[in-house]
Amino acid sequence: MLWTGLLHLLVVLLSAHTSLAIPAFPGAEGFGASAIGGRGGSVYIVTNLNDSGAGSFRDAVSQSHRIVTFAVGGVIKINSRIVVSSHVTIAGQTAPGQGITVYGNGLSYSGADHSITRYIRYRMGKGGDAGKDGITIANGNNMIFDHVSVSWGRDETFSINGDVSNVTIQDTIIAQGLQTHSCGGLIQTSTGGVSIIRSLYIDNKTRNPKVKGVNEFVNNVVYNWGGGGGYIAGDSSEKSFTNIMNNVFISGPSTSVSPFTRGNANFQTFVQHNYYDSNKNGLMKWFHRIIDTTNSSFTGKLDGAELAATTDNYSGVAFVGTRFNYPTVNKLLAPLDAYSTVLSGAGMSKSRDNVDTLLVNEVKSLGTSGELISDETVSPWNSGGPIAGGTAPKDSDGDGMPDAWEKANGLNPNVNDASGDKNGDGYDNIENYINSLV
Repeated sequence: MLWTGLLHLLVVLLSAHTSLAIPAFPGAEGFGASAIGGRGGSVYIVTNLNDSGAGSFRDAVSQSHRIVTFAVGGVIKINSRIVVSSHVTIAGQTAPGQGITVYGNGLSYSGADHSITRYIRYRMGKGGDAGKDGITIANGNNMIFDHVSVSWGRDETFSINGDVSNVTIQDTIIAQGLQTHSCGGLIQTSTGGVSIIRSLYIDNKTRNPKVKGVNEFVNNVVYNWGGGGGYIAGDSSEKSFTNIMNNVFISGPSTSVSPFTRGNANFQTFVQHNYYDSNKNGLMKWFHRIIDTTNSSFTGKLDGAELAATTDNYSGVAFVGTRFNYPTVNKLLAPLDAYSTVLSGAGMSKSRDNVDTLLVNEVKSLGTSGELISDETVSPWNSGGPIAGGTAPKDSDGDGMPDAWEKANGLNPNVNDASGDKNGDGYDNIENYINSLV
C-alpha cells in the first residue's frame, strides 16, 4: 500500500508540473505533452539520404539540443541502429515529397529525455539486428511520438520497458511485428506514466500492447491480433494502474482470442466504452448492401458491441470505479468516432505511403483482410518503398524556415533567426514554422 501511495503521489506531482509548461506543440496530449525537444538549440537540416556522415539523419540526432528538419524526402536505408540524443525535435513534417522513411534497422530512444518525434516512418525489417525492437526505450523521461509509423520490429515493434516515465504515443501506427515473434510492444514501466492515444495496433500476433505500471489507453484501434493476444493486462505480480477508455477492437483473419488476456487482480483498471467487433464479416456486409439495397441491416459499418466491465471480457483484472487522474485527451471521442479519426489520421498521414494505405484498407475490411508477416521485402509491402523525394522550398539563410514563410511572418529570410520568439508564444520561430505545416 505504501508503494501504491508513493506511485500515485509521483503521478500527481508529474501532472502538476506538466500543467505549468507549454505543450511540446499545439495538440500534444498525455504524459509526454510537455517535452521540450530541441527548443532553444540549433537547427540541423538533413540534406541527404545517407546512412551516416554530414547532412545525414544519423548525424542530426547524434547530439542534444537540436531541431531536425529535412530538405530531402525518400528512404534512408540504415545498416545499424540509430541512437537518438536527448532534447531533440525530429520534424518529419518538413520533408518534401512523401516524407521520410528510415528503413533497415531500429532506433534507440533510451535516455532521449525531452525528445519530440513527429511525422516520420521507422520501418525495421528482417535485415535489422536480431532480437531488437523497431523503437526501444529502456530509460528516460518526457518524450512524445506524434503521427509516427512504426513497423517490422524483429523483437518488439515499439517497446518501453524499464525506468521510463512521461511518454506519449499519439496518432501513431504500430504494425506488423515480424514473425515468428510478431509483437506490437511492451509498455512496462517501473516509474510509470505512458499515454497511448488515437493509435492503431495492427497485424501483430501479440502485445497490442502488453502493459505494466501507470498507463492510459484511450481512443485507440486494435485490429487483427493473433493467438498471442490483443491488450495483455499485466500478467504479473507487480501492480498496474490504468485507464482503458473508448477503444475499438476488431477481429481479423489472424484473430483467435478475445481482446484482453492474462489479467489478474494486481492489474487495477478503470474501463469504459470499449467496443468489440468479433464477427469478421465486413466485406460480406458491403456485398449484401450492393445486391440488396432494400436491406438496411447491411450498412458496411461496425456491428459489434460495447464490452461490459466483467472479468470474462477483461480477463481477471481488478476494476476501479473512478478514472485515475492522469493527463489525457482534451476531447474524449466516442469509440466509433475514434475509429474514423484513427483511420483518417494515424501514422505519417501528411502523405501516407503504400504500406500505411494497405494497413488502413485492411482495417476498413472489418475483419476479412489482414495478415501476420515474416518478410517485408515481398509484395505488396516492398520494403516500404518507393517514396517520392520532392523539392524543398527555398531557404536562403539555411535556418530551416523557407523564405516565403519568413516574409509572411515578419522574419528576415537572409538572417538566421530560427531561435527567436517573434510572436512571444514561448515557441522558437522554427517551431512555429514546423507546427504550421500540420
